Amino acid sequence: MNPAMIFQMKKHWETFVANHPKFPLFLRAAKDNGISVGSIIDVTITTADGKSISTNVKLTESDMQLFEAIKGMM
Repeated sequence: MNPAMIFQMKKHWETFVANHPKFPLFLRAAKDNGISVGSIIDVTITTADGKSISTNVKLTESDMQLFEAIKGMM
């Protein structure tokens, strides 16, 4: 990955955290409460006009490896 891209992503993440300070706390709570292989993540997005879409994923070992790699980049 391009080092400049990593720096840009870090800047965007910092802006996101400034705009949504509770989200990183949520992620930390998820980690502290034992998110692991077999955990299910449910996501619902509600658009500005009120439409909703939802999905879920059951975490695998490779998903956990991805999360660890991302955590190592932060």
